[in-house]
Amino acid sequence: MGDQNLDLSELEETAAPRDDDDDAGITDTDEINIPNTPHSALDLEAVYDIPVQVSAVLGKSTMEVSRLLRLGRGAVIELDRKVGEAIDIYVNNRLVARGEVVVLEDRLGITMTEIIKTSRN
Repeated sequence: MGDQNLDLSELEETAAPRDDDDDAGITDTDEINIPNTPHSALDLEAVYDIPVQVSAVLGKSTMEVSRLLRLGRGAVIELDRKVGEAIDIYVNNRLVARGEVVVLEDRLGITMTEIIKTSRN
């Protein structure tokens, strides 16, 4: 488990249906080559409990520390985005999607409008 920056597409390419009768001589450190076969959500059950950090970035701003220290209650900071422009959605500090802010009862939420596909080197 050296690489902690996995994305689900990588897991889908290497995951295979589990057959409990076949893992008698396999340890966690053994490398297995599994052909690319169709998978279901149950194949990813092992990763369901892994915590991830999800961040929705409305925009960014740059300022000097002296100005930051002068900010008080009710201060307005101008961001680099326009009203209605898509926000960035990060998972574990990696851009994965863009979306829009929505209101759900008395809370804010995000609806994803675009999935960002990146290639791994």
